[in-house]
Amino acid sequence: MSTGLIWFRNDLRINDQQSLALSTQKHHKVIGVYCFDPRQFSTSVFGFKKTEKFRTQFLIETVTQLKLNLAKYNIPLFVYSATPETMLPEIVTTHNCTHIYCQKEWTAEELQVTTAVKKALIPKLIAWVESYDQFLFHPDSIPFSVEKTPQIFTHFRKSIEKQTLVLPIAKISSSFKQQPIENNSTIPKLTDLGFDNFETPSHSAFPFKGGENAALDRLHNYIWVSKKISYYKKTRNGLLGSDYSSKFSAWLANGSISAKTIYFEIKKYEKEVQKNDSTYWLIFELIWRDYFKYISLKHQNAIFKIGGILNKEYAWSTDLKPVNEWINGTTGKTFVDANMLELQHTGWMSNRGRQNVASYFAKDLLLDWRIGAAYFEAQLIDYDVHSNYGNWMYVAGVGNDPRDRKFNVDLQAKRYDPNYKFQRLWLQPTLF
Repeated sequence: MSTGLIWFRNDLRINDQQSLALSTQKHHKVIGVYCFDPRQFSTSVFGFKKTEKFRTQFLIETVTQLKLNLAKYNIPLFVYSATPETMLPEIVTTHNCTHIYCQKEWTAEELQVTTAVKKALIPKLIAWVESYDQFLFHPDSIPFSVEKTPQIFTHFRKSIEKQTLVLPIAKISSSFKQQPIENNSTIPKLTDLGFDNFETPSHSAFPFKGGENAALDRLHNYIWVSKKISYYKKTRNGLLGSDYSSKFSAWLANGSISAKTIYFEIKKYEKEVQKNDSTYWLIFELIWRDYFKYISLKHQNAIFKIGGILNKEYAWSTDLKPVNEWINGTTGKTFVDANMLELQHTGWMSNRGRQNVASYFAKDLLLDWRIGAAYFEAQLIDYDVHSNYGNWMYVAGVGNDPRDRKFNVDLQAKRYDPNYKFQRLWLQPTLF
């Protein structure tokens, strides 16, 4: 009887999970493994933790839910606070695994971990099944090779929309059954990973919990209960409250919901309730997410280099004084400062806020954009390597925007926070 091992990474769900679908079709016995890799909580070259407390807590909640959901199929999730290359060979030996299933990765650090695990498993003669499981439009379905991915988003979008179908949802095999398997591993607490417990401020725009169930609840409520999706295009640049945007990005980032799941739910809503610019615009944003993944797949590690994918040279500064003022919300630009304080205290920032603070960092302060990107990586609950570095390159003028724009943060503040409600929420009222 063969055993399949699912190595979970940023695909922490059971619905539309390719590795789970494939393994339950092929094997009589399936187990799951997740590693809280210590390297993800270490300090980066820019002096920030790779993962700060907000995303860590969200991740713990997500893994806890995944373990419960897998248990419905008697699939155990073994959880360790150790490197995958240390634990996977041990698990493979203990459970006589013949195959490893996982999400295919291609960015530098993720690829290094995959390579280390494969090297550690060479003596075991394990079969690897890696799936591109984080796209809306699968790489095998797009009308061009990855190397020919257009440099302009509009060209990418139009080509994709005209010629590419979204693949069906991947499902667990209906015939899969197995007996319970003993599992004494435990999920770490926040304090086990080096963080103090914390309370999210009551006025946070992201009051949600991690995990697939919370993601599906949000999807249902945003689309079917509140029907906020019908107004998404009008509200998406908001700053206050939990419903100005979908907030799906956090669950998408760690894979506790798939882009395809969201896409098909929107299509169902369009068919049964309403189709308008707003319902389309959320799909439009999912296409942007795909685009940054294809850009990173095409350009590989260039997305982490100071010259970006354009290899452009600017006189970037690394002066820590303005960097720290930006981080701590003491630049004197109240719109920037309010957004940075929201990020510091909640792990969240609106899309409008992100564009403004990033532009101010790179275009006004002329600071090395990679420092800002590394800080976002640490703080954001919804950090996604491809979107984060793709957006920072874009704003810094070394990515996919041929116009090399600069935001006027004062005009942006007047337009999007004319009554200072957002700024007052995070700054001292006496400033106004």
